This record gives sequence, structure tokens and C-alpha cells, in this order.
Amino acid sequence: MSFEQISRQAVSNWEALYKGRVIHILIGTATCGRAAGSMDVLGAFRREIEGLGATAAISEVGCMGLCSHEPLVTIIKPYDFTICYHQVTPQMVPRLVQGYVVGDDPCLELALGTVTGGGHEPAFIPELERFVHEKRLLLRNSGYTSPLEIDHYLACEGYKALAKALTMAPGALIEEVERSGLRGRGGAGFPTAAKWRSCYKAKSDVKYVVCNADEGDPGAFMDRVLLESDPHAVIEGMAIAGCAVGSQKGFVYIREEYPLAISRLQTALTQAGNKGLLGQKILGSDFNFDIEIVKGAGAFVSGEETAMTAAMEGKRSWPEHRPPYPAEAGLWQRPTLVNNVKTLAYIPLIVNNGGQWFKGTGTKKSPGTALFALAGKLTNTGLAEVPMGTTLRTLVYDIGGGTRRNKQFKGIQIGGPSGGCLPEALLDTPVDFDSLKEAGAIMGSGGIIVMDEDNCMVDTAKFFTDFSQQESCGKCTPCRIGTFHMLDILQDITKGMGTLKGLKMLEEIASDVGAGSLCGLGKMAPNPVLTTLRYYKEEYKAHVLEKRCPARVCKELTAYYILPEKCERGCDHCVLACPAEAVFSDEKGMKVVDQSKCTKCGSCELVCPVEYNAVIRLSPVSLVPENRRTRPETPSKEP
Repeated sequence: MSFEQISRQAVSNWEALYKGRVIHILIGTATCGRAAGSMDVLGAFRREIEGLGATAAISEVGCMGLCSHEPLVTIIKPYDFTICYHQVTPQMVPRLVQGYVVGDDPCLELALGTVTGGGHEPAFIPELERFVHEKRLLLRNSGYTSPLEIDHYLACEGYKALAKALTMAPGALIEEVERSGLRGRGGAGFPTAAKWRSCYKAKSDVKYVVCNADEGDPGAFMDRVLLESDPHAVIEGMAIAGCAVGSQKGFVYIREEYPLAISRLQTALTQAGNKGLLGQKILGSDFNFDIEIVKGAGAFVSGEETAMTAAMEGKRSWPEHRPPYPAEAGLWQRPTLVNNVKTLAYIPLIVNNGGQWFKGTGTKKSPGTALFALAGKLTNTGLAEVPMGTTLRTLVYDIGGGTRRNKQFKGIQIGGPSGGCLPEALLDTPVDFDSLKEAGAIMGSGGIIVMDEDNCMVDTAKFFTDFSQQESCGKCTPCRIGTFHMLDILQDITKGMGTLKGLKMLEEIASDVGAGSLCGLGKMAPNPVLTTLRYYKEEYKAHVLEKRCPARVCKELTAYYILPEKCERGCDHCVLACPAEAVFSDEKGMKVVDQSKCTKCGSCELVCPVEYNAVIRLSPVSLVPENRRTRPETPSKEP
């Protein structure tokens, strides 16, 4: 069957759903939706529709990016508004079905907003102010089309780029990618076309294309969402890459902790094969290409391309010296093209629209868009896709909604565990490879964690250093030993045992680790330390010189006290909640914390009624009277 026939049939099936011929209900069932209860919502809709004998189609879709609003449900109704509902529960389903699916009540009190766009437009999104700042290329189908139905992807010009690529010479494909200026979205920002050309020129009868889906950064989930929401875009990109470099075999290396992404990717691969879009003589051409899924064990270092190919061969995930690069001698010593999930998902768009079109978005040196996972102390967590050059301030405030509960913004950690921590003064930094590097951070894979006044930056540096130290493969001495010593010094500082000499040594070791490590994990591991030392030096000095934690996070430098003027005598919440029995009532009925017993778990602070807010965290060396710090001795019963 020709591509035109496949596409025409898919469009016919799709238009019945998306052009308002039948009522169509879209339910977000990506990981974020499932975590919020979307599978129960899906079951409730099916039962309610069946019970009422109503006619409506239900499709499982991926993540729209509004993770904090999940579960999301969109109802497309013929000759009426398309409405997106948020934080839907099974109890709300009868109201929605009887109100809007069967009746004429749009249930606006449950709605997030009406939806704009449709057709082939990438604007199928609720009418929210945040979307004014976005440009959805990678997310164009996410939350809109079903990843379980290949016809949905085909109807939105899916695999059209592959059909076009089969008529082009490999050199022409590579030139188009080069014209786009696309840089790898795995973190390093290496020019994609340069990798492709190197692999194309390599002499070998066997070559491989590998999609790096080993997303291990804390707070990052962009690759997972793309594979759960729009797997065919990645598959099509891999097939085009194979066509360009002369490969007949592709692999997706994905961590086993992503079961839903793996399941949906496998379904998509099977459907593509059944349609003749993978396998032998694709679309009647002489091009053969198959894709296989390889599950990783979750080692962070496996995200480095040479460590990843070693793991795929069944060896230990150890990075290797380069050259030779994988494009010349990679998997099983054959030329291997390694690209990130996001990089490959751009390829169909570039082939369809041209490299110059892609270059029209973003900056001169960093064209295109940037896809970010917004996590941490933000009001609106989730995904955001913005043109390169958008400022961090726009991401945090205009899209993320600012910090929760109007807490004071303190810092933004960008680029994963190897990224840098930037202060509020740098929020107007443009998001692109070069600007972030100049500020001391990196683009990384695109994870962003926002911190507020309740975060300690020394503790934050310790957290990420601990992660890097545990994930170090141990092959090279600077990373293996250097991260251990950095962590040791940071632990001393957070325990009140730090010194100025230790601070100086910390900075020296961090510089040496970055300069001497073999792979990107070790080279970038000192970034959280170096940037917090650079931008939050006073906080380090408070820990070292004053033996206090300004954010009151470091346990050894913090103590819990109960303010007598705020404490309600008849309330025993803190006494009952304390696991160490450190909170007691004195002879006047006032609550007191026995500092010798207190484990600093914070339970008393959590349970103190908001109207009292009597529990506070202070430095152990405080102005609280001595008789309020410890339990008084029990009076002797003897006369």
C-alpha cells in the first residue's frame, strides 16, 4: 500500500473523531495523569457512557504539559465548544456526561478552559495565558492524539517526512538538518548534522542508530512524556536518520523505570510495522529498517553515549576515551549514530518544513525550541516548550506561576544534577546553550527545579553532589575520589563543622574534578558546588562562621521551639505527633521541646494548627530562655 493510501484512510478515521462528527472524549493517561487517578476516571467514563446508552468515542491521550492540573479530560462535541476539564475525579464524571456529553450544560465550574486550534494546527490547547509564551513543536500532538492509535499520528502528517526522505539522497537529508542548525537536545548541544555526516562517511557494511532515552536527571521527565504521548514522532525520526546514514537497525535504550513509555513505544513499533512503515522495503522502497527496545538498569552514567553502548553490549557502563567517537566505532565497534529522544522527534518537522523554517524559531546559535520539565516549588509544575532565547523569568513566573504560597524565590537549578544553581538576579538570562554556560549552568536535558526561601543552598549542593558521587562509575580518579571529598566537606559544613580552609579546599577540588574527569558526568558534577559558592557565598559563611543555617534546613544547625505567647494550652497536637516524646507540657500547661530528645523531624511544626503557628525553627544558639529549651527535672517525691 502506498503512503497516500495509508494516509487517506487514517485521515478519514481521524476526522470522524476530531472534526465533530461524533462526541469525542480525550483522557490524559500518561504517567502524571495516572498518578493523579486518570485510570479511575477513564473507567468511570466508560461505565457512565455505557449505562446511559450514549454514543461517544473515548481516546487515551498523553500529557498536555499541565501536570499539576491532572487528571485532564477534553470533550469535543459536534457544533459546540471543545472544553478541557481539570482535576477530574470519578465522582465528577456523571455530572460531565449528563451535563455536556448528553445535555447542553458545559459544566463551566469544572472547566479549565475552552480549547483553541485543531486540525493539523499544533495549538490544540486550553485558552490559558501561559500558552502565549510557548511554541509547541515537540508537544504538538501531546494530549491531543492517541499514542495507541497510529491513524491519529498519520492524520497529522505523520510519516509524511519519512515518505519524502525515501526520495532524497542521504547527503541532501544531512544538508537539510545542517541548514536547520539543530543542536543535540541531550545536553551537550553538539551540532546534529556533524554527527550524521561523520556516521554517513564511516566505512562499514553495518551501521546502527541509537535513541538515547536513558533520562536519569532528578526532576526531568521530558523524554518519558514524549515517548508516552507521541512515540511515532521518535520512531519516524529514527527511520529518517537510518535512511540518511545508511543504517538498517535502530535501538531505543530506555531505563526500565519507564514501564508505560516502554509499553506505548512497543505498541507503536508493532503498528508501524503492520502498516509497512518499518521492516523490509518500507513503502515499496529498497530501504529496510527495524527498531528494537533495549531496557537499561537505571545507572545515570549510562546516559553517556560510550557507557550506553557498553551497557547494550552487556558490559559494565564505563565511559571510554574519545576518539574514536561512536559515529566512527560505537556499538559492537560499528559506526553508531546516537541521538536523544527530543533531537530525533524534531527530524520529521525539519524534513517536512525545511531547515530554514526551523531556524526561524529561537536564536541564531541555538535555533528551535527548548522543552523543560518544571519541578520544585512552582505553582504550576509540568512541561513547557518555549522558543530558545526565552528568559528564565518567563519560565518561572509567566508559565510556572511563580513560587507556591508567595514564598520568596531563592534559586533555580537548571541542567540536571550536573547543572548550576542561579539566583534571582539572573532570571533574565536567556535560555540557550551559550547564555546558560556563561552564567555557570548548562542547558542539560531540560530539567528545572525551582527553590524558595525554605531551601538551603548548601544542602542543595550536598544533595546533587551526593547523587553524582553515588552515580559515579568509579573509572577515573578525579570523579571517584573528588566527588567523595566534595561531599565530605559539604556534610561537615551542614553539621556546623565547616571551616574557611575547608571552603577554599572545596572550590579547589571542584575545579580539579571538572578539569580532570573522563566523561560529562564527572566534568559537570562540580557545577552545583561552584555555582552555589559563586552566587550564595554568604550562606556558606553563615554555616561556617556563625554555625547557623539561614533557611533552617540543616538539622544540626536548627532547633525547634514553641512560642509561649502563641501556644494554645489545651491543644496537644505537637505532644501526640512527636515520635521521640520530646514535647511536653510544663507546670503551667505550656508546651516545651526537650532539645536533648528532639530528633528534629519537624512533626510538631507540621501539626501545629495554622491559627496558632506556635512552632518555630531557629539556630540552637538563640535568645529563647533557658527554661524553655529543656524539660525541667522531675521533683523528688521524698520529703
